Amino acid sequence: MVPPAVQRLTHEVTDGVATVVIDHPAKRNAMTDAMWAALPPLLAELAADPAVRALVLTGAGDTFCAGADISTLGRGAAPGLAVAAEDALAAFPKPTLAVVRGYCVGGGCQLAAACDLRFAAEGALFGVTPAKLGIVYPASSTRRLADLVGPAGAKYLLFSGELIGTERALRTGLVDEVWSPEELDKRVVEFTRVLASRSQLTQAAAKEFAAGRADREPYWAEQARGSDDTAEGVAAFLERRPPRFGWTVNS
Repeated sequence: MVPPAVQRLTHEVTDGVATVVIDHPAKRNAMTDAMWAALPPLLAELAADPAVRALVLTGAGDTFCAGADISTLGRGAAPGLAVAAEDALAAFPKPTLAVVRGYCVGGGCQLAAACDLRFAAEGALFGVTPAKLGIVYPASSTRRLADLVGPAGAKYLLFSGELIGTERALRTGLVDEVWSPEELDKRVVEFTRVLASRSQLTQAAAKEFAAGRADREPYWAEQARGSDDTAEGVAAFLERRPPRFGWTVNS
C-alpha cells in the first residue's frame, strides 16, 4: 500500500523560538486548503505560549513554498483561506522570520511577505504569479507587497509573474539577508537567539507602530510605565551583563 503524501504543517519550540515547517514535498511545499486553514489556529497556539519569543517559518527540504496547490483553486475556498492565514501571520505578536530556500512563489511569497523579516539562501527564487492564472491578487496582499518593495516593484512582480533571484530581492527589500546554503542555518540560529533575548515590550510596540497603529501609542506608553524592562535594560548595560526582561506578550 502506498502511504499518503505528506501535506502538513509541523512545528517545534527550541530555546524560545518556534519553528513552523511547510511540509508538502511532493508539490514543492504547495499549500493545500487544509494547510491554509491549519495555520491561523497553530499561530494562535504559539502566540499564547509564553515559552515562544520568536517564530521562524520555513519549508521542508530545499524549497520554501511553491504557492497554493493548484488542484484546489477551482473550489473557491483557497483564496480566502490564504488571506486569513497571511493576516494571522502578519498579526503574530512576536517577531517572525521567513527562512527561504528554493522556490518562494505565489502564496509562498504571500506568507514570506507577511513575516517581519526574510532571510534567504543564495539561489532562492521569488515570484508573485496570479497573472499567469488569471487570478485577482488580494488587496491586503498587494498592499503588503507594495510596502516591502514599493509600488513599482510590486507592479513588476504582479504584472509579469516573472521570478526574481536573491540579488534583486535583496536590492528591492523583499529579503533582508542572503546567505550561502551552508551558512543560512547558522545565521538563523544566531539571529533568532538575539531576537529571543530582546525586550518583547519594545518588539511588540514596534510591530504595531510599523503597521501604522499610531493610535496605540497611549496603550504602549501605559505598558512601558508598568514594566521594569527599561530599568532592567539600563542596569544590565551598566553592569555589563545580559538583560533579563520581564514583560511578555502573555503578561
